[in-house]
Amino acid sequence: MNNPYENTLDGLDIDDPVKSFFDWCKERESIRVKRDIGENPPWTDDPVFQQGRFLNTFREDDKGSKAVLKFCEPVKNSLEELIHALFFARWCNQHTTLDRLNPSDLRDPSTLKNLLLKKMNQPWSSEAYPVVPISWDGTTYDRLDACTTLFPKIINFLVEKILASNRNVVTATNSINHTFQMTNDFPIFMTVIDISWFRPDIISPNSPVPTGIGAKPYLDRLQMHLKLNNHHATIDKMIELQDEFWPESRRRLTPVDIEYISCENRKYFSYINGTKPFEGKNLFIAHE
Repeated sequence: MNNPYENTLDGLDIDDPVKSFFDWCKERESIRVKRDIGENPPWTDDPVFQQGRFLNTFREDDKGSKAVLKFCEPVKNSLEELIHALFFARWCNQHTTLDRLNPSDLRDPSTLKNLLLKKMNQPWSSEAYPVVPISWDGTTYDRLDACTTLFPKIINFLVEKILASNRNVVTATNSINHTFQMTNDFPIFMTVIDISWFRPDIISPNSPVPTGIGAKPYLDRLQMHLKLNNHHATIDKMIELQDEFWPESRRRLTPVDIEYISCENRKYFSYINGTKPFEGKNLFIAHE
C-alpha cells in the first residue's frame, strides 16, 4: 500500500524523538486541561499547537471516542450486543449521530437506515478514516449496508473470531478481515481495540497493535533512536520509558496509545517540516 505520509519527516532533525514524544503528550494534555476548566485561548505558547489540529493525548478524551463509550455503555454486559454496537459505532464514527442513537436502534435494519439518512445531521458518518466495502458470502456491502444490514446477521461470526483471538488485537483483526477482505482494515482494528475498554478479559488493552501508515514515520524515528529491531519492541520500550519521562501521567500508556500518539507526533513535526500546511481541516480554530 502506498503510504502518503512516508516521507513527511524527511530532512528534519529531531534531536531526541523519545523526549519529543513525551513533551508532546504533556503539552497536549496541559492544553486539554486548560480548555476544559474554561481558560481563554491560547492555551499554549507553542505556535504549532496554536495553529494545528491534534487529537488528545488520551484517546478517551476525544469527542468521537466519548460518543462511542456513551453509546455502548448500556450494552456492556452483553458481549453480543456490545460487539454489535462497537462495529456500528466505528463504521459510523460520527459523534453527532451516535449521540442521538442508542443500541436498541440497531435491531431493525430498515428503521436504522431511515434514521441515518433522514433523521440525522448529514453526513451521518465521519471521514476521519476510510471505511471501505466488505465482502461477505459473495456480496459486497458498502458502509451504510454493512452497519445496518450485515452486522446484525453476522454477530455470531464476529464473537467467535474475537473469542478465538486469545485477547490479541492483531489476531482478531486479521481473522475477521480474512473473510471481510477489506483493503483497509483500520475500522476493524478500531472496533476490536475498543472492546478492551469494556471487556479487557476478551481483548487485552496491552495487546500488541499494528502500525498505521500515519504513525510509521515517527515510530521509525523512535526505533532508530532506541536501536531496536521493530515497532513492537519500540512500543514496549516507550511504555517502559514513561516512568522516566512522564511519571506524573494520570494513567499508564498502552500499545495503542503509543501508536496513536506517534501518529500525532508525525503530524506535529510535519507542520514544522512544512509537509503539512496550516490550512483547511488542518487549521485549528479556538472557538470550535
